[in-house]
Amino acid sequence: MAVKIRLMRVGKKKQPTYRVVVADGRSPRDGRFIEIIGQYSPRDDPSAVDIDADSALAWLRKGAQPTESVQKLLAVTGVWAQYESERANPAVTKLGRRGYVTGKVAPGVKQPKAEPAPAENAPAENAPAARLAPAVDAPHTADSGTTDEPAADRAPDEAEGQEGA
Repeated sequence: MAVKIRLMRVGKKKQPTYRVVVADGRSPRDGRFIEIIGQYSPRDDPSAVDIDADSALAWLRKGAQPTESVQKLLAVTGVWAQYESERANPAVTKLGRRGYVTGKVAPGVKQPKAEPAPAENAPAENAPAARLAPAVDAPHTADSGTTDEPAADRAPDEAEGQEGA
């Protein structure tokens, strides 16, 4: 059974008001419903929206699908944002009396903290120290061809550009 949260039209001709109802998706628009969870009056200035947040959240948690227009109304009242935040960060759950999972946190239970993800360029914790240490240049020696003496003070065989000439 596909349960929907949708609008049910009531009121006089050309003066609509709507009930926000939970109904079976197969039932007609203004027909049978499970529960009334709110009212919507678009002709008022400004439009009046009155939705029972606890009932709406309970039905959303159970899997009821809102229509586009009801989803916008839930967003206006803040219920949709609350539902989305619950879905993004699920609370620690426990088994209820009847054996199914409830979304309430047991008293005294702390929610686990998520560890931050390691950065892509950060070194791994178990990497060898040689990889982590910066490269150190080898000490300069006389054989390497670099000295601190100016070219004029050097012997002719050490002078640059005069090799084998």
